[in-house]
Amino acid sequence: MISDVLADTKDKMAKAVEVAKDDFATVRTGRANPLMFQKILVDYYGSPTPLGQLASLNNPEARTLIVTPFDKSALKEIEKAIVAAPNLGANVGNDGEIVRVTLPELTQDRRKEFVKIVRDKAERAKVAIRNIRRKAKDDLDALKEVGEDEIARAEKDLEATTKTHVDAIDDALKRKEAELLEV
Repeated sequence: MISDVLADTKDKMAKAVEVAKDDFATVRTGRANPLMFQKILVDYYGSPTPLGQLASLNNPEARTLIVTPFDKSALKEIEKAIVAAPNLGANVGNDGEIVRVTLPELTQDRRKEFVKIVRDKAERAKVAIRNIRRKAKDDLDALKEVGEDEIARAEKDLEATTKTHVDAIDDALKRKEAELLEV
């Protein structure tokens, strides 16, 4: 039973780290990265649909992204969604076939603002991991037919697992900050 609780906790914490890394990828750096645009929701026939499902994304140049819709009738909606996306500040052009997105050069102030956004995302991910830890600790405390020594060992394992996953988020944060501050 203890092993089930710990295994479930490790899975949930690993997913929280992956979500944090995906979240970091959506924050703009100096380059146009197709991952930044994957989660933009486009109003496609009345339902919000991720851009990655409606078009192919490729970047021929460092600050340019080409969005080629699979359905040309969605071109206007795709363009509107990209313009409305927060924290992009992109110049969007539509030639009837594709949408060309050009990202402006980042200023130092804007880079620092993005670092703050990434740190906030990292803190939210750490809070999620701590909540998972708290739930697992409650589950361990609820086990009546297990000895106190076994629960104490399991709680030590739980703390080690928590520290490992928090450190993984910190490492991803450091990499993202370095990428953002790189000129």
